[in-house]
Amino acid sequence: MNINWSALGFHYTEPDYIVRAACHDGVWEQPYATKDKYLHLHVSATCIQYGQEAFEGLKAFRGVDGKIRIFRWQENAKRLQRSAKALYMTPPPMDLFGDAIRLALLKNLRFVPPYETGATLYFRPLLIGTTPRLGVGPGRDFELIIIPSPIGPYYPGKFHCTSFIVNRHVDRAAPLGTGQFKVGGNYAASFRGTEAAHAQGYDCLFTDAKTHKYIDECSAANFIGIRESGQSPKVESQKVPTGTPINVESRIEYLTPRSSAILPSITNDSLMKLARKMGMKVIRRHIPVEELATFSEAAACGTACVLSPIDKVIDPDKGVTYHICDEPGPIVSRLYKALQDIQYGRVRDTHHWCEVI
Repeated sequence: MNINWSALGFHYTEPDYIVRAACHDGVWEQPYATKDKYLHLHVSATCIQYGQEAFEGLKAFRGVDGKIRIFRWQENAKRLQRSAKALYMTPPPMDLFGDAIRLALLKNLRFVPPYETGATLYFRPLLIGTTPRLGVGPGRDFELIIIPSPIGPYYPGKFHCTSFIVNRHVDRAAPLGTGQFKVGGNYAASFRGTEAAHAQGYDCLFTDAKTHKYIDECSAANFIGIRESGQSPKVESQKVPTGTPINVESRIEYLTPRSSAILPSITNDSLMKLARKMGMKVIRRHIPVEELATFSEAAACGTACVLSPIDKVIDPDKGVTYHICDEPGPIVSRLYKALQDIQYGRVRDTHHWCEVI
């Protein structure tokens, strides 16, 4: 095997094995490893006909001590269970999910990237409905598939700033729809917005589907904004000042949207816990797009991108460009390091987030 670990992007690399487990009439079979990477499905399977499908994403890290750490897989198992219930699928039990992830890791150990390469072993748990059906309705048969692949950074260039453009003309998820669940349909619905943004050299900042006034998600990631306490959320002028440096010792606010249409990010949850531990005030509420003018730092966060700083956001409908920062700021950098220190075993895991293999 000849892999340039430091040059890996967020792309699929063929592993030795994937792991599969089937469910029939509510009973799950034990997971097993196989070299067969192809699905053998009836053409009328509910995952194909009606989108009865959910998935997850999590990572294993080669630590500074040479040990492998799987990060918060229990939270991924819980989130997959919530998604499964929403789509009338039989949720994989927690123990089965954990056994499947460990088996996928142990059968593909040579694909765990070395420490300090910036690469990790990514797992894509996929849950699909396999019952043949033409009438509209959920199936009764399912398959859980764990797809491992070594990956590099989601955004090329590792830890650097990304620019976004606001899109009020495409809704990725309805307020009472499936936005809070990790299902493929949400991502397919977002393609019109993300591909249009990419064509202009940006990533897409979605607004809420009900009013289009509030920040929803950064492409396929959660949004966070950082500022000093006391900054007014009311912006009367469209003249947007450049963000000013933050005094790390001052009281800092960490803001992130609250919405029934946003996927609860495990990375965001981890960062919020770290922010509180650092003394920051964590706020979850609706965030008007115009409030971007008050942030000295902002970022997209998720399992794939981890934490990606935002330098500017263009709002073409309003004719405004929000200049936030020219390079990764001190607070976002500090949060990123704190999370990575835990994932790579550089500090004691007091949160008990990692399972060490």
